[in-house]
Parts: sequence; C-alpha cells; structure tokens
Amino acid sequence: MKFNAFKTVTVSLTCIGMLIGLGACGSGNGSKKASNGTITMTMMHNYTMGTSKTYMEDMAKQFEAKHPNVKITQQAIQNEDYEGKIQTAMQDESSAPDIFYSRGGQKLRDMVDAGQVQDITSKVSDTVKKQMKTGLVSHTIDGKIYGVPSDMQPGGFWYSKDLFKQAGIASAPKTLNELKEDVGKLKQAGITPIGLAAKDAWPVGHWWYHLSMRECPVSVFKNGMTQKKFSDPCWTKAGDDLQDVISWKPFNDGYLTTSAQQGASSSAGLLANHKVAMELTVASEPGVIKNLTPDGKDLADLGFFPFPAVEGAKGDQKSMMGGADGFACSTKAPKECSEFLNFLSEKKNQEQYAVANGTIPASTEAQDVVDNPALKEDIDAYNHASTMYLWMDTQLGTNVGTALNTAVVNLLTGKGSSKDIVKAVEDASKKG
Repeated sequence: MKFNAFKTVTVSLTCIGMLIGLGACGSGNGSKKASNGTITMTMMHNYTMGTSKTYMEDMAKQFEAKHPNVKITQQAIQNEDYEGKIQTAMQDESSAPDIFYSRGGQKLRDMVDAGQVQDITSKVSDTVKKQMKTGLVSHTIDGKIYGVPSDMQPGGFWYSKDLFKQAGIASAPKTLNELKEDVGKLKQAGITPIGLAAKDAWPVGHWWYHLSMRECPVSVFKNGMTQKKFSDPCWTKAGDDLQDVISWKPFNDGYLTTSAQQGASSSAGLLANHKVAMELTVASEPGVIKNLTPDGKDLADLGFFPFPAVEGAKGDQKSMMGGADGFACSTKAPKECSEFLNFLSEKKNQEQYAVANGTIPASTEAQDVVDNPALKEDIDAYNHASTMYLWMDTQLGTNVGTALNTAVVNLLTGKGSSKDIVKAVEDASKKG
C-alpha cells in the first residue's frame, strides 16, 4: 500500500509550485579530519526510545563498516527538548552537529537564511529524487535541496477500536458533531475519551491547526501561512470551535501536566494502556505506543481516522496536516554527510526504518513493508485527501509557532480567548 505519487505536500513559504526561495548556503568542506585520516561526524536527533534509537545506532555502524575512515557520534535528545537544543547548537559552527534531524518547512528555511545548512542538491542520489519526491518538497527551498526525508507523517486521530466497541461506537466519526456524540458515549461507558498532553503545548496546538484548516477557505489558509495574515474571522472561529470542544470535558485528568510521549503516564502511554480512547497527534504514534505497551508490541486494536469535517465551515474538509521529517547537513559537514543521508534512503534501510519506528517511510519503494493496520488506514486516508499541509508551527517557524502553541494552551486554561490566539500569532510574526 503506497502513497499517491501525485499528491503534493503543501509547504507554504517553502514550496510552490510553492517554493519561495532563498539563496544557497555554503557547501561545507568538512573540518573534522584527524591526522590519521579519520573523519568524525556528529549527529543530533530525537530518536531516544527502544527500536528507534537502536535503528539509528545500527545505521551508523553499518555506514562506518562501509567507510572505515568515518566515525559517527550521536546525541539523542527527547523530542520535546529537541527544538531548543538544535537552535542553540546551530548558533555556533563549533557546536553545530554535522548531521541533524529536521522537520523542514519554515524552521529549516530560517536555518538556511542564517547560513547554517548545506545545499545538497547535487549530492543526493537519484533514488532520493525519485522515490522520495513527495516528502522531498518539505526540505526544498527555491528549487534547492537542503535535507532528505525519512518518513511521511499525515496526522489525525489514533484510537482504540476495543474501547470504541465497548462504548457502542460502530465506526469512526466523520464530522465534528459525530465526534461530540462519540465523546458522550465514551463518557457514559466510563471511558476517558481523549488523551491530551498540554504540558508540551504542541499537542494542544494541533487542535487549533486542524480546526483552522477546516474553517478557513483554502486561499485564506494559504495566505495565512505565506503572508502571516490572520484578519479573516475564520481564524477566530477556529478558536471558538476549540472552546466548544473543551466544554465537552473530553480530556484525561491532569492533562495540563501530561507529556506527549514520555512514559506510561504520557498521552501516548495512556492510549497504549487503554486509559483513554483516542488521541489527536502525529503519524509516528504507533511506534511510540509500541514502546509503551506492557509487552512492547504493537497495540493490536489501534485504529486511525482523519480530523473530522466541520459542518458549515468554508475550508477544505478533505485535507490533512502532517510532516515529512528527515535529516540535513550543516554547512561545516564533510561530503560524507550527504553520503550518509543517501545511505539512509536506500530501500532496505527505509524498510528497516519503518519497522523500527512504526511509521510510514518516505520512500515509495519501501512503503509496502508497512503492515500495521492503523498505519495502513492512515495511508489510505492520505491517498484520499485533497492535499497535506505541513504542521502550522513548522510552516510559520519556531518563534511564531511557539507563540501560537502557548496561546492555544492559554485558551485551554481559561487565561486567553480565541482573539488572543490570533493576536499572539500576529505579534510574533511582526517580530520576525
């Protein structure tokens, strides 16, 4: 089962047909060659758990075996801490990693603009350009390639089919009103409907992202991402919709202090252990859940459904939102950096990546290896979607995205309003 090869990952500000550009950065000539000829490359990523961490370690060892003069040292950082760590590290070339995990979009563009990322257009393999064409858009700026994707991440709701069945829910909701009805059924059955990790902010932000995509007409939504214009009332309406969701009281107890992926008490852990019925999050969730189940295996009853349509809204009701995570090379990195990215992109390595991480590989050649039923449902939803936008905080950049996520949390806690979310985004955009 493969992604539709003709579907576009819509990346405002970074692609257009959609690519809005910036000039190329330096190519980097490497500065870590020891007197004995050994080249040491540093790598920073967020693969910290179980098979995901082991996979990255194994890939480094296999590459080193093929390149005896290369040594790769890795720093694995917990996901919620990664953005701050990489931003700090990239400020100084001496501390910048040669290879680093990247979400693409505006966040990558900001680094390119600062001269921190290497243009690898002429260095990526034909396999990358052909088999990763869809995901590659997220790491392409002004027609130049600055990173190689590892996976496709169409997001939505992950849920327990067993808990839905216990509550008398026959099928996944297709509209927001149906979701509300299902929340009521779950509560009546004594089941906590939705897991939420407000401690990490971004999971709360995802609710507003999706509601904005549903409420705002396509042209308005794209203009918001490219021009950072948020005057249309649809943006405030998205906040009003979220306020309505909050009034259902669907979330787990203690959601304000719940983390997204750290341990059994995280929102992912609650779903993994049938403590909540569903969670709105990213496509890597099955792999995270696998590492949090009691037996360390896939959650057998896990299912997926895209964010429901909002009745009467003027936005695209068939679009999805997600990401295409990958790796990039800093400007100081030696040529072996791009060679390593090409190595990671080979079919067998992408297949292993998908299995180890419980996710969807960026290579269309490798996607047949996906056998997790929930991930297959995600792929099917993607293939029937009109388009997939990058996560809003990825498109808008770190500063604006952080302000946005914080403002949505404030709405959740009663310290802010729908209008305050829009104002926070506009104020942060003015600051650059």
